[in-house]
Amino acid sequence: MQLTSLKGISEKRAKDFAKLGIATTAGLIRYFPRAYLDMTNRVSVREVLHNDMALIACTLVSVEPVRNKGRFKMVRALLEQGPDMFTAVWFNMPYVATRLKPGEYLFYGRVQNYYDRISLVNPTFEKLDAQKKLKGLVPVYPLKAGVAQWVVRDAVQRALAVERFESVIPPELIQKYRLSPLAEAFRCIHAPESLAAMRRAADRIALEEYFTLIAAFKLIKGDKGEARLRRYNVTEREVADFEKRFPFRFTLGQQAAVRAVYDDLNGATRMNRLLQGDVGSGKTAVALTGIFMAVRSGFQAVYLSPTEVLAAQNFALLREKFPEYRVGYLSGTSTAKEKRELKAAVEAGEIEILCGTHAVLQGDVRFKDLAFCVCDEQHRFGVAQRNSLSEKGEGVDVLVMSATPIPRTLSLIFYGDLDVTTIPDKPIERKEVSTAVIPARKYEDMLQWIRTEVRRGRQAYFVCPKIEDDEGEVTSVTELYEKLRGLLPDVRLALLHGKMKEKEKAGTMSAFKRKEFDALVSTTVIEVGVDVPDATVMVIYNAERFGLSQLHQLRGRVGRGSEKSYCFLLVGSESETAAERLNILKNTTDGFKLAEKDLELRGSGDFLGTRQSGKFMSEIKNLRYSSETIFLAKKLVDEAFERRLNFEEIRDAAMRKYESLKDVVLN
Repeated sequence: MQLTSLKGISEKRAKDFAKLGIATTAGLIRYFPRAYLDMTNRVSVREVLHNDMALIACTLVSVEPVRNKGRFKMVRALLEQGPDMFTAVWFNMPYVATRLKPGEYLFYGRVQNYYDRISLVNPTFEKLDAQKKLKGLVPVYPLKAGVAQWVVRDAVQRALAVERFESVIPPELIQKYRLSPLAEAFRCIHAPESLAAMRRAADRIALEEYFTLIAAFKLIKGDKGEARLRRYNVTEREVADFEKRFPFRFTLGQQAAVRAVYDDLNGATRMNRLLQGDVGSGKTAVALTGIFMAVRSGFQAVYLSPTEVLAAQNFALLREKFPEYRVGYLSGTSTAKEKRELKAAVEAGEIEILCGTHAVLQGDVRFKDLAFCVCDEQHRFGVAQRNSLSEKGEGVDVLVMSATPIPRTLSLIFYGDLDVTTIPDKPIERKEVSTAVIPARKYEDMLQWIRTEVRRGRQAYFVCPKIEDDEGEVTSVTELYEKLRGLLPDVRLALLHGKMKEKEKAGTMSAFKRKEFDALVSTTVIEVGVDVPDATVMVIYNAERFGLSQLHQLRGRVGRGSEKSYCFLLVGSESETAAERLNILKNTTDGFKLAEKDLELRGSGDFLGTRQSGKFMSEIKNLRYSSETIFLAKKLVDEAFERRLNFEEIRDAAMRKYESLKDVVLN
């Protein structure tokens, strides 16, 4: 049903909801709260730690008119709580100025405390008297448009009353496993009586979504027993000679991975293999060895990278390692003439190896005899994109690679139909990165030390955490950039964030690699796999807000050269859980062990739902659910397929899920 069918939702209000990505009642009830307010847990603004979320009752004294500050439109309010005066600021939300009047309010938002100057950033708010009717746990929804919390709450309750809830899970399995009704779970998630009830509801909703997702994977991943159409004639001696082109000896893990690829290419069925390994484990060297097996046998190969920065880096590497073969480069920024000439050469077979970005996937890119595909950072490409690449030749052998550690238990589910090879070790030459938690009192000392490192020719990263509001994310990194410019006036700083255009991001990263900048101030969009050998310092702000796996990935951006490297963790709020997690990171360099611990500490909701996975499974964004939910979904799918229960209905739902996910990428 369209939103306008609900009482109180006008055409104008529907347009506001559309800015939140909501167009129907079904979409509205799947717009889950990002938090819950305990109406009894109001705090003193003085007691809140920097960057923590808080519920604060206070008096609104005044509101300044909207004004411009650089690219941002800002609204500022002066607030009072007892003897304390503080401010609230909203970026790119000019409508706030018209909705606030002096009086008593309840604000909920992120508190920042810089040098004893307290402010709330982009908080939600309601008149205090309106809150008196709200009891217990009250949902807080992520808002980016001119819609108040109470408007969303009322609309959700009306949608729950009219929406139909039909489970894809067969009734026989619902009864067998005593699953609660789906309608009950949706009602509870929007108005829980307790946190325990909310968690049970989240598990039930997540179970429904993962059931259809895993069913889709089961249907679309293809038959790994597809018969081989071509024969490779490269010898083991030739492969061993090619490995000598690298300035290091392959580790046992790399040797085992090369053997697995060689056996696949000489087996009876087409290769469909996932190669996963920790940061710096040498996956690229294995992939290039596989490419050699193809071109030495007289076939063509393609190397697909997710960004122009990575593609250009891989192109240079391919030309270095394959001087006797012609290597082509295709990207979105190639000129029309370059594209036309390159495509003709690829189709004629004159180019043996093609390296590029998404431009390689275009329909007019045709190969004479494509045999081997490498998909780098596979999580950055949608299923449909990877399939379209392998379909550019008959019986193409596919090697997809991932440096994002996924817990072994979850990889069994999501990669169950792929042959998986893991490189567990790292080259001996790879230096460990020293990791330390830096207390606030040592912050300026750390900056002075970094200045000294820069003078020695080293480079540094300063990374901000991603927060829920996209505008707040850009504001946060821009604010840090300006502060560091003042604190480090002699250090050449560059700014990088997700709102920049792809070409602008690529240009900034390339300039940083060329040492035109000494330090990069960035959000978490720092490219996985980008190799900047002189970058030896990683500073991560509010490290307690990251998962262990993401911290490990960020740490992996340094330590790529011959010099000793360092990772500094800055903590915005102290807690026993944060201290435990950061100590684990300090003492562990194995990304797969960290991923398992991350799953244990945070649960699947964080690991696969929001912070780790971008748009992936956006239907259950903000839910916090247990990993057991995913395993149960896999069990139910296997049983449903084995018993052919409601197969047509499951297939239809699974294919709809596939259509919504096939072009989605992970962060």
